[in-house]
Amino acid sequence: MDDALPPIAGNHQNAPISRLIAEVVERCPGERITLGEMAEAFGDRAFGLLILLLCLPGLLPGMASIFGTPMLILGVQMGLGFRQPKLPGFIARQSLKRTDVMRLSSGSSKLLARVERYVRPRPGPFTNNTADKVVGWLTAYAALMLILPGPGTNGPPAFGTIIMSLGVVENDSKVVGIGIIVTILANIFATAVLLALVWFGIEALGYVF
Repeated sequence: MDDALPPIAGNHQNAPISRLIAEVVERCPGERITLGEMAEAFGDRAFGLLILLLCLPGLLPGMASIFGTPMLILGVQMGLGFRQPKLPGFIARQSLKRTDVMRLSSGSSKLLARVERYVRPRPGPFTNNTADKVVGWLTAYAALMLILPGPGTNGPPAFGTIIMSLGVVENDSKVVGIGIIVTILANIFATAVLLALVWFGIEALGYVF
């Protein structure tokens, strides 16, 4: 594509989230910025960023199944070892308001500043290709928990996935490791709840019939 954005030049491997977002905003002058544009601009850090952006609204009631499907696709791709997302059209065309993205990169964003204070580049055992695949498959499993209906099964997996994706974006082995543990425990909890619901449903049908 002639109008595709090349990856951000320079040493952006360990650049903070706010700086990367600010550079994308500068290079995308339209009123809205699509996920496809962000994927092209963020290069090898696109997986973590896109999963993070999709996972946050997935915490909202009624929105989990909508954002769970794109998360599932990205997680499977990451688990298979893709270095950059290959977004289907319906995901690539989803967009965010430029003004909303600018707020994330603003120096006045207390939340982002607080996150960047504790999440920083720390290479280690969870910042390699094998760890990325683990993060991908855990993200895919968490996405399934978001898609499947169940009381209390959305929040814990989403929270763990947010921690993992922050660590991936910032190349922080410690945070990725913490996120992996939280996501595994959260996925086990969500799976147990869903299995319990299925068991109670089968038992209830046995009493009826």
